[in-house]
Amino acid sequence: MATVEVNVSELTFEMTKKLRFYLSKLVEHKGSDLHVKTGTTIRGRINGEIVSFSKEVLAYQDGLTLAKELLRSRFPELVEKKNIDFTFKLNDDYRFRVNMFFQVDGVSAVFRTIPMVLPTIESLHLPSVINSLCDLPRGLILVTGPTGSGKTTTLASMINRINKTQKKHIITIEDPVEFIYKDELCVVNQRAIGQDALSFSDALRAALREDPDVILVGEMRDLETIETAMHAAETGHLVLSTLHTVDAKETVGRIIGMFPGTEQNRIKMSLASVLQGVIAQRLVKTVDNGRTAAVEILVKNARIEALILEGREGEIPDAIKEGKDVYKTQTFDQALLALYAEGKISRENAIQASTSRNDITMALDFYDADKTQKETRKEEARVSIKELKEIDKDILGLKQ
Repeated sequence: MATVEVNVSELTFEMTKKLRFYLSKLVEHKGSDLHVKTGTTIRGRINGEIVSFSKEVLAYQDGLTLAKELLRSRFPELVEKKNIDFTFKLNDDYRFRVNMFFQVDGVSAVFRTIPMVLPTIESLHLPSVINSLCDLPRGLILVTGPTGSGKTTTLASMINRINKTQKKHIITIEDPVEFIYKDELCVVNQRAIGQDALSFSDALRAALREDPDVILVGEMRDLETIETAMHAAETGHLVLSTLHTVDAKETVGRIIGMFPGTEQNRIKMSLASVLQGVIAQRLVKTVDNGRTAAVEILVKNARIEALILEGREGEIPDAIKEGKDVYKTQTFDQALLALYAEGKISRENAIQASTSRNDITMALDFYDADKTQKETRKEEARVSIKELKEIDKDILGLKQ
């Protein structure tokens, strides 16, 4: 292994210049991630697929040099822990969340795109009911989905709305800090794990002594963080966080299941009380080869609360589906059907992204049949009108 200590005066930063070129290329192609790996070419993720950005293979020593140039005094931390999170600023418009790590061939890093312009709920085309969730004075709201599904971006749009519309104190606890907020109507304090705080649970406990109204926890990774977040919600704070779960039903089950059996009844009572909403999302390929979010929305109501208390989370999808008109909730299948009806996604991609292929196939079949029937009726009506006009012409001809 190369010397751990970094002498900055010996660095030329040529590798950083090359990195900036590839990051600019990623932004130009509207990519989400840049993959830098020793022993292979530079690649980027565009519209969900990994594509090659170069023919040049990154040499072992060049990978180490890039790590030293980017980390400088933090390079020994990478050597010790074998991976490290940090952010990298390309320009005034784009920053990147970076995870750098060792692998069998040397150093690798993944750069996740973070636009400097804060997203809005409207610009992300998210359901408008999310605005109402942002206006709640207290409770727990979870944004869930697989890695790379846009959870952080959705949270950013929610914090952005609160910052613009309410006079409150917001504390964000992140690893690392991604979107940067300027104080507008709110006071916003952002804390990075490892830099400003030791852990999520430690920072969350401290936040309760810092007069917060809204607390964003980047990720609920352990029991202590989950329990502290629920306690914060119980004591009058609005808590926003994320989980790597696929839908609302699994989110409820995952939280309860993380606790020992002797604790689960207590957790059910607490979760039923504080959970105000679940925003579960998946990115789906569009007909123009882009990607769009399909979003499942759970909004708390008496039925949802009872299902959580009674351990009947398997019935949550039905409750969400039936609450669409009153509570503005929607299941993934309902969201996918709407995207298909709008012509944004294909039938095949709707089925592929669905929770239940049988259910979505039936829904799509019904929609297509109904659409065909309506078009047939419309065509028949058009023909009838045309025939009536011809009859009118004949009658007028006879009169003349």
